[in-house]
Amino acid sequence: MRKTIVFAALFCALLVTGWTHAQSQTTRKSLPQPTIVQGIPCDKGYAWFFASGQLEKCTVTREIPFGEITIPAGSWITLTENGKPNFVQMSHDAPVLGLKCQGGGLLGAGEGPVVAFYPNGKVKVCFLAGDQAVQGVPCSQGGFFSTVSGPDPGVYFYKSGKLRQCRLTADFGRKRKGELFKQTP
Repeated sequence: MRKTIVFAALFCALLVTGWTHAQSQTTRKSLPQPTIVQGIPCDKGYAWFFASGQLEKCTVTREIPFGEITIPAGSWITLTENGKPNFVQMSHDAPVLGLKCQGGGLLGAGEGPVVAFYPNGKVKVCFLAGDQAVQGVPCSQGGFFSTVSGPDPGVYFYKSGKLRQCRLTADFGRKRKGELFKQTP
């Protein structure tokens, strides 16, 4: 049952990121060595490209700015067709907006939790690497192996950067521990 809940939470996060929407036709190419592709330092191995030739995804060879954050080397990035950050699967836990968000995965960065972005590069969602206060709100950790009961353990933000929702780790206002905290923009 718990695995089903965790899977449902991850699926919800992917829906929010737009990952499950119909994707343009892409082509997988093998990069024989680390290569700068459209300004992105892609590692050797596979990279995917849209039919237009624009880079869709690859693993980065070094720490780079991505949207409004800096991501670690070895992270798996996915771009929109117009070259904007869509989401990233970080190679390890890393700072995001002053929070520690989850990275890594059992099978590598490409199998781990996501940090998703709005088209303007602002963070839309991340999964905390431990319970943390987010803008003064006690939010629970999340991600693939979340211990949180109930769906949707991610921390969601508005385009403005204001916290939109998270699951509470302690009573807060009129909400109780374990409930979903939501606020208006």
